[in-house]
Amino acid sequence: MPKVRLIARLDIKGPNLIKGIQLEGVRVVGDPYDYAVRYYEEGVDEILYMDAVASLYDRDMLAGLVARTARDVFVPITVGGGLRALDDVKQMLRAGADKVAINSAATLRPDFIREVAEQFGSQCMVLQIDAKRNGPGRWEAYRDGGREHTGHDAVEWAVRGQQLGAGEILLTSVDCEGMRRGFDIDLAAAVTKAVSIPVIISGGMGDFSHLAKVVEEGRVDAVAMAYVLHYRKLALPAIRGAALSQGINVRSVQ
Repeated sequence: MPKVRLIARLDIKGPNLIKGIQLEGVRVVGDPYDYAVRYYEEGVDEILYMDAVASLYDRDMLAGLVARTARDVFVPITVGGGLRALDDVKQMLRAGADKVAINSAATLRPDFIREVAEQFGSQCMVLQIDAKRNGPGRWEAYRDGGREHTGHDAVEWAVRGQQLGAGEILLTSVDCEGMRRGFDIDLAAAVTKAVSIPVIISGGMGDFSHLAKVVEEGRVDAVAMAYVLHYRKLALPAIRGAALSQGINVRSVQ
């Protein structure tokens, strides 16, 4: 079984690292580059940069941040938010990103998933799904930062994304995001059961037990963390050590 990846999620608004609750109510945390370097030095497996405002006018600023980070941080970098065209994807990859996370553009035109996968490789194409529960065992995928309905059932959309060429799913529970009460285990399990590509879970981590539970019961391949890292509630070496001590298959860092 592949090792479970520990990912630092950094939501960006303009030049700032921010943190929100249920994708809203943002608070400025600091300089995203400084935090990315810190997490790299502490042994993170990947960095996830998300443009929270998804605005084209900040594209050059985000590309500059990615380029600066890629010079000093030697783990995979995924960039998402507002990528609407192949040229947007190309700009981020040229800046130093390894993967792109696509949400809104894919829900509006699903063939965009196939186009990105064909031009840059499936390993580059991460389908971002922001899901809200809309009934027992059911979730709807949302776009535009969790504000707009898509009409897509989240699990069915994950399956279709894989069929179109996505190489990975970034799954965020909007209901749990920023609440620090744990991940939506049912959502994670439903998606991981339905697809064969890796699934990253995001939204809800407040302590180590939440990670252990979503890995063991949700069967996810990676866990993205924000609040617990940004506010130093948990340190990456401690998280990794606790995971190893409980038999969770994470990378051992010397």
